[in-house]
Amino acid sequence: MFKNSVKIMTPSLRRYILITMIVIGLAPAISAAESGFTPAVLEIWKSPAFQKQFTDSYIAETDIEPRVTEDERDSMLKVMEHISAEEIDDAVKLLKKEMDRNEAISAVFDFTLANIYFQQEKLDPAAQSYRIAVEKYPKFRRAWRNLGLIYVRQGDFKQALPALTRVVELGGSDAITYGLLGYAYSSTEDYLAAESAYRLAILLDAKTLDWKMGLARSFFKQERFSEAVALCGQLIKSNPDRADLWLLQANAYIGSDQPLKAAEIFELVDQLGKSTAASMSTLADIYINQELYEVATNAYIAAMDKDENYDPQRAIRSAKILIARGAFADTCRVIDHIETRFAGKLETEEQKDVLKLRARLAVADGSGEDEEVQVLKKIVELDPLDGEALILLGQHSGRSGDTEQAIFYFERAAGIEKYEADAKVRHAQLLVQKGKYTEALPLLRRAQQIKPRTNIQEYLEQVERVAKSRS
Repeated sequence: MFKNSVKIMTPSLRRYILITMIVIGLAPAISAAESGFTPAVLEIWKSPAFQKQFTDSYIAETDIEPRVTEDERDSMLKVMEHISAEEIDDAVKLLKKEMDRNEAISAVFDFTLANIYFQQEKLDPAAQSYRIAVEKYPKFRRAWRNLGLIYVRQGDFKQALPALTRVVELGGSDAITYGLLGYAYSSTEDYLAAESAYRLAILLDAKTLDWKMGLARSFFKQERFSEAVALCGQLIKSNPDRADLWLLQANAYIGSDQPLKAAEIFELVDQLGKSTAASMSTLADIYINQELYEVATNAYIAAMDKDENYDPQRAIRSAKILIARGAFADTCRVIDHIETRFAGKLETEEQKDVLKLRARLAVADGSGEDEEVQVLKKIVELDPLDGEALILLGQHSGRSGDTEQAIFYFERAAGIEKYEADAKVRHAQLLVQKGKYTEALPLLRRAQQIKPRTNIQEYLEQVERVAKSRS
């Protein structure tokens, strides 16, 4: 069929089509890592539809094209001959020579130079040349389209939107333009507009999964969770191996207050070997809320092992949640795993958090205060300015009858601005226990001056009355 079509073309048009067929092979392969783009969106650039559309952009659309003079046409044919022979540097030199010679030259020259830069991954100069082209000829639809594509590739969605919208205004109603409009609107958090754009993309191209997934995400972002669940369900039937669809549906179930259905999906994704640290952490949180602490712990530990760069703070947060629920044995398992998994990698504050959890466990499981004190001393060794640990050590010394040591710890804590008020209150309470009411009063007054509290004010007034009664 194509051979027959070529026969009836004019020689110049046939030559133009053959040139564009050669050009399509010039674009270098783009990896997700090199582009910084998500694999799903990168697929758009690799798709035959996009490749054809970009190649077709070399062919003029006469109703919305800048005109060229006969001299310009001859020069452009020479440029295209260089491109067809893969003499790209020569093509660029000739284009620049003609553009330097005549600043008012047709926007077609700027556009062609931009296309070459685009294919060479020189996105900034490509965008600059496209901008010049549309400044010269504002109705230049091909230039607007390719400029919009570059802005999307660069993640500059605020500029991509007007460029792609201009394409639509000029009659460029194709699926890729609408799909990228949907992506750009989503990226600027205009999810209602994204929904409209994705619907139009699907209308024109019902086979591309990316547009349907974009629509599902727009439902999710608008908190239309039941619609997101339903659409994901339809897409999963024909794409059961797409973990991103399963995970989106699971999160939509959470949004619609159906956490156990979400848990089933997270477990299924894990069985498929496609779970992530985030999905396992969310699964663990669901189990925590259902008071299923053992399986929650298993999920928390799995989450830590899913990601080399897992944040220790997230792991410590997991342990804090478990200990707050009274799941001490499970907390111990998580802490043990944290210390193994992040050995030598914990920051000082993180080490302190782990030690404090150990201290709380020691008290909770009846190991005695001695173990708690040893842990607190380790914390103070790590950070001599940890006022909380110093106050706890002071309280322990006070309970043990070592008043001098207790006062030493309280005074050290009081020297830290953040803890001064609390340390002085604890110091005063110790003195009151020893019957030293008059000595306690200045400490309580200073504490109230720094950090006024109703309960401490009432305590201060009680101590004042007792002190007066004994004077």
